[in-house]
Amino acid sequence: MSELRLMAVHAHPDDESSKGAATMARYADEGVEVLVVTLTGGERGDILNPAMDLPEVHGRIHEIRIDEMARAAEILGVRQHWLGFVDSGLPEGDPPPPLPEGCFALVPLEESTEALVRVVRDFKPHVMTTYDENGGYPHPDHIRCHQVSMAAYEAAGDYRLFPDAGEPWNVSKVYYNHGFLRQRMQILQDEFAKNGQEGPFAKWLENWAADDDVLLKRVTTKIECAKYFQQRDDALLAHATQIDPKSFFFTTPMEWQQRLWPTEEFELARSRVPVTLPEDDLFAGVQP
Repeated sequence: MSELRLMAVHAHPDDESSKGAATMARYADEGVEVLVVTLTGGERGDILNPAMDLPEVHGRIHEIRIDEMARAAEILGVRQHWLGFVDSGLPEGDPPPPLPEGCFALVPLEESTEALVRVVRDFKPHVMTTYDENGGYPHPDHIRCHQVSMAAYEAAGDYRLFPDAGEPWNVSKVYYNHGFLRQRMQILQDEFAKNGQEGPFAKWLENWAADDDVLLKRVTTKIECAKYFQQRDDALLAHATQIDPKSFFFTTPMEWQQRLWPTEEFELARSRVPVTLPEDDLFAGVQP
């Protein structure tokens, strides 16, 4: 599989470790060349780990997040590229405040698309992964990540667009990450109950109708990657400013996760090659 290439496009450092990370680690281990493209530097991310909520960290958050990303990429066995845009932050309030001037979500779409097209034409991925039209959740950078990724997928192979951005390259397939699944959460919560424990997902499940699970509606592709779940968690923990090791991410025993839900899920959004659904391989149908 050494001739295959996978590009994962993400909004911020740490997104790559919480969305499809075990899949990337599996493919990298199998010889696929994997590149994470991080669109922003995560400069406006909150410090979510109390142990890292220190004055010296606040003063150099951008540099620290660069170091964290390098460590996570090393753990996953992947390459990583910064696209260089500035984190938009997550506006809070009713109504929310305007986005900060110059942030990624306000950069003209043509400008950010050209920047990503340059990377696509240079790396020449056969498969891209990104977020759906809702961004996975409605962070302005995640929504913009979807828009830029899909625009670059369409533009990269068109010689008439961005002629100075390299030789055209057609990406064969593009997928949306779908890691936040009600059914998975319910199965793990039930396992806690079977073992006489209070699971961490009760409040989520109370407010989430069973028939509103994206797994039932959109997932086309399940990748077996349980062997790489520990790498995923280790990469996530490398983002120490963002990830509290005591958070609910890490409360479910690894053996339960590997036994009860050994896959990561994706939605095939576009394909230039013939496909048969459902799939168990992102490269199904691709001829390198």
